[in-house]
Amino acid sequence: MPMVDHFFAELGTITYLPGRTITAADVADADLLLVRSITEVNQSLLDGSSVAFVGSATIGTDHVDQAYLKSQGIGFAHAPGCNADAVVQYDLSVLSRLQPNWLQSTVAIVGCGNVGSRLYRSLTNLGVHCRVYDPFLGADSSVNRVDFKAVLDAQVICLHTPLTQSGSHPTEHLFNADVLSQLDESTLLINAGRGAVIDNLALLARLQSGSALRVALDVWEHEPRINLKLLDRVALATPHIAGHSLEGKLRGTQMLATAYQAWANHEQISEIQEPAITVDSPSKTLVAETLSELILASYDVSQDDARFRAALQSSAATGETFDLLRKQYPERHEFGYYRAEVPSEIRTQALQLGFY
Repeated sequence: MPMVDHFFAELGTITYLPGRTITAADVADADLLLVRSITEVNQSLLDGSSVAFVGSATIGTDHVDQAYLKSQGIGFAHAPGCNADAVVQYDLSVLSRLQPNWLQSTVAIVGCGNVGSRLYRSLTNLGVHCRVYDPFLGADSSVNRVDFKAVLDAQVICLHTPLTQSGSHPTEHLFNADVLSQLDESTLLINAGRGAVIDNLALLARLQSGSALRVALDVWEHEPRINLKLLDRVALATPHIAGHSLEGKLRGTQMLATAYQAWANHEQISEIQEPAITVDSPSKTLVAETLSELILASYDVSQDDARFRAALQSSAATGETFDLLRKQYPERHEFGYYRAEVPSEIRTQALQLGFY
């Protein structure tokens, strides 16, 4: 979480701790707790502590027991949308690597929140035919809504739904053995949302059966101790880094700082908007002949895949390696950081994605 000192140092002493192993003793005397998605924030962590406010620099919130926080009068804020553009960049990089004709493909998006809606907008602006499954969308939504069955025969399926275990439409194992069996062999399945939306054992069984189903996973069940047999079978594998752009991380920290100030001043936290972020470094020029080449020049997911596989091959500590790759992730920029030197026929498409 970058620039925590810049935004929070004036409030008091800041202590940095590993998010996966943080304990109740660590936070007992803390007034403010800032986390990302690997830290489970619940009664067992906070009971008896002096924590008055929790901020999560993430889009998702399934790692936070918000009901408990509310019952204890503990303020809470997260950062919806902070890294959505980075996740869209990840999806487009996967498409550019694995789906040569992706501009002519039918793409189904499961979950139309901060990420799904931006992916839908980016793809439809490029002329890609999209379908959206999200039972919680309002009737006035302008997206091409379909029922779940219509998702399954799309050429590409992108998962961007939160993880839920209850309610009218739970998403845990939404893609179970039965659903996975209905996917065509030529389908490209991308999960950059939450790992357990796909039953990972059922997916492994499908792939071990000799299926040609192509899968790109950034999120996994039981992270960080993922199923290595599944990793060996998927086309692209990354350690939950789809949203790890520098700009996205900066937005997350700034949004939490703004939300904390609003909370401290008894203002409405829900009105905090995603800030515009300008990175101080000079932008680079990327030269490309096609849109896919341009996208991959800005971010090539296959490099993360190769780094992930190589690190796991040389280490017996899967979980520790998974977390270390996230912690030491190389600096990555979003489309807006780059100037695009491209043929005139794709210049408009580049601008629509946010390139300069």
